[in-house]
Amino acid sequence: MAFRPKLWLTLGAALTLTAACSEQGQPGGESGGEGGGEGGAAAQGENEGGGGGESGAGEAGAAAGYAGVSADSLMALRIAHLKGFFLVAQRSQAVEGDLQAAALAGQGLAEVYEPAASAFSSTGLDAAVLRRAAETGSAADLSAAVAALDAAQTAAGGNAGEVVAALADISAGIYREVGVDGAVDPVEYQHALGAAMAAQATARAGGLPAQTVTDTEGLVAMWRGVTAPENVADLTPVGQVQAQASRIRLATAG
Repeated sequence: MAFRPKLWLTLGAALTLTAACSEQGQPGGESGGEGGGEGGAAAQGENEGGGGGESGAGEAGAAAGYAGVSADSLMALRIAHLKGFFLVAQRSQAVEGDLQAAALAGQGLAEVYEPAASAFSSTGLDAAVLRRAAETGSAADLSAAVAALDAAQTAAGGNAGEVVAALADISAGIYREVGVDGAVDPVEYQHALGAAMAAQATARAGGLPAQTVTDTEGLVAMWRGVTAPENVADLTPVGQVQAQASRIRLATAG
């Protein structure tokens, strides 16, 4: 599977812009003090900054998923979003091997961790554990990274329902760009799956109602495997994925 850095560098640039907007908008405030990242502007209500002006693109769709997330849940969302890359890397490692798994983990660091590194540093998360997994892609190193992210997400607190809803939106936003112009984008396919897996893991760990957990399981099931199919016709239709994400958001509202 070809690794295309341009796909994940796009969001990195958008997130850097978002961080700058957040810091300017709230000099000493809550999310601005966390160092920006995807959710910085969204937490301040500056939704246009979160999308980086590219709301139609898959990775910009990921940034847009942070819109409206409360300051109390922002750090938990960042951690869960990052964890999604490592969760899908674990699944990929078992099928596609260490190299592809390492690439997925590295994309998570580039897209989610690095643009908000100062915010992550305040959580006590050991970045060396994450980077080791991104270097080796081994099952053991990925497991250690996921365990570290689990602990950090628990410590961050936040509203599990809010985080799950945002992750479902992120997943659906990225998925919109998986099948375009008659071709399947295998990178976006796995990024969208990772966000869905993170939503499922958060729903389970957060003690959400059984139906909500089932709904997140249904979202993950829309990816028929960790490797993208070759033909657009073999993808679950975008509308079905979006409808399932909307169902999750509705279930977690309030």
